[in-house]
Amino acid sequence: MLCILGPSGCGKTTLLRVLDGLVTPDNGEVLIDGRRVIGPSQDVAMVFQQFGLFPWKRLDQNIAYGLKLRRNPRAAINTIVDHYVELVGLSGFEHCYPFQLSGGMQQRAGLARALAVNPSVLLMDEPFGSLDAQTRETLQEELLKILEREPKTMLFVTHSVDEAMLLGDRILLLTPRPGRVREILPVEIPRPRDISQTRADHRSIKLRAHIWEQLKRGANRDAEERG
Repeated sequence: MLCILGPSGCGKTTLLRVLDGLVTPDNGEVLIDGRRVIGPSQDVAMVFQQFGLFPWKRLDQNIAYGLKLRRNPRAAINTIVDHYVELVGLSGFEHCYPFQLSGGMQQRAGLARALAVNPSVLLMDEPFGSLDAQTRETLQEELLKILEREPKTMLFVTHSVDEAMLLGDRILLLTPRPGRVREILPVEIPRPRDISQTRADHRSIKLRAHIWEQLKRGANRDAEERG
């Protein structure tokens, strides 16, 4: 997993939208498996911060949405939906509507919908950013378990240094607007990981200090240029 860190407004979400084929880049090109991205692809799925569930559809119907667009057989859809409902820990809530689910449960449903179409690349735009701290940490560890069972190529946008170190194999640091690559850092903390172990690891402490120093330098340089 590549985690993307950078100040607000530097273009993190825009980068994901370019990768998803929703925005055309001003210059350059995006290649996925050697193929140029010229529009939305079935090989790429995106999970948004605001869940994006259809309020008039039940949980199982929301998860099945992408599969129905691809005209999968009904029996196959039911099997796949059942699998991902269980994978994200929502068994028993299949017939609930979004308003009947907590924020964390809705985000699990959004993740299940993205995973159900079996994308080659999964883009996640601060998916836990609007959740309370306890729910956020719970879903971080749940995501780690899911990826152990079903590995995916994933790009994960976050504002949290700790979240990036917990989830990422590499961390991409972006400069202030206009966003450019400042540095790509390997996360050398061994897997499997959990929150307590990651925070206490001496490599984590050193990496966190380095990242914060780079982010502060970028912010100071941006303030000087604006001032």
